Amino acid sequence: MPLLTVRAAAERLGVSYSALKQWIYKGTVRTVRTGGGHHRISDAEIDRMLASQGKVSRGRTPRRPRATGMLVSISGRNQLRGIVEEVRADGLLAQVRLRIGDQRLTAVITRDAVEELKLRRGDEAVAIIKSTEVMIARGAA
Repeated sequence: MPLLTVRAAAERLGVSYSALKQWIYKGTVRTVRTGGGHHRISDAEIDRMLASQGKVSRGRTPRRPRATGMLVSISGRNQLRGIVEEVRADGLLAQVRLRIGDQRLTAVITRDAVEELKLRRGDEAVAIIKSTEVMIARGAA
C-alpha cells in the first residue's frame, strides 16, 4: 500500500499543506505514523477524501462518490443549524422545514436529495444559504 507525504497528499487533494495538517490533527484524515513520528497518508484515504468531496482521483477509474456523512468544509458562511420538523415529498420535489431556535425555515429541494441525505423528522441538519440579495422588512408603525 503506497503511502504519501502530507505535502504530496495535499497536492493530490487540491488543498493547502496547512489545511491538511489541521484535518489530521482533528482526526478527519486517517494517517499512518512513521518511526520518526511523521504522518503518511494511503492512496485509499486520498480516494475516500476525494469521494467525499465529489471528486475523482487522477489516474483512477471514475466512480460514484460514496455517502460518508462527513462534510469536510464548505465556502458558504450563511449556515443555520436546526432540527428537521417536517419532510413532505411529492413527485420530483420535497419540502423540508427546519426549526432553528424559535424560527422556521422552509426549503424546496429534490426528492432525490432528501433520500440521499436520509432526512427524517427530528434529524439535525444545516441550512446553507447562498443568495445575491437579502431583503429586510418592517411592519407598519
